[in-house]
Amino acid sequence: QVQLVESGGGLVQAGGSLRLSCAASGRTFGRYTMGWFRQAPGKEREFVARIHRSGGTTYYADSVKGRFTISRDNAKNTVYLQMNSLEPEATAVYYCAAGAFGTVASSAYNYWGQGTQVTVSS
Repeated sequence: QVQLVESGGGLVQAGGSLRLSCAASGRTFGRYTMGWFRQAPGKEREFVARIHRSGGTTYYADSVKGRFTISRDNAKNTVYLQMNSLEPEATAVYYCAAGAFGTVASSAYNYWGQGTQVTVSS
C-alpha cells in the first residue's frame, strides 16, 4: 500500500518553469515504477513521463521531450517532475502514480495521488 501526495503546482507564465514533487508513504517506494499523468478539463488523462525503480530508465511523451525531466530519490520516497519552457497547452491537473512495471497505460498503475493544478498563462 502506497499513499501519494503531489505538490508544487501553481500559476506560471508561458516560458516559465515549475517543479512538481510527489511524496510517498512507506518504505517500499523503491520497488515501484513512478509515472506522471495529466488531465485537462474535458479531456482524457494522458501519460507524461515515467521512471523505473532503478532511476536509470525514463520515458517521456513526445509532447514534453526535451522540456520535462522526471527524477526520483528513493531515500526520500519522492519523485519529481521538472517542467521547463511551459506552454499554455500544459495547463492541467497533474497526477503522480505508482505501478509494478513500466508502461504508458494509466490502468497499469495501482496507486494515485490527488493531483496538483498547473496553469500556464499566455
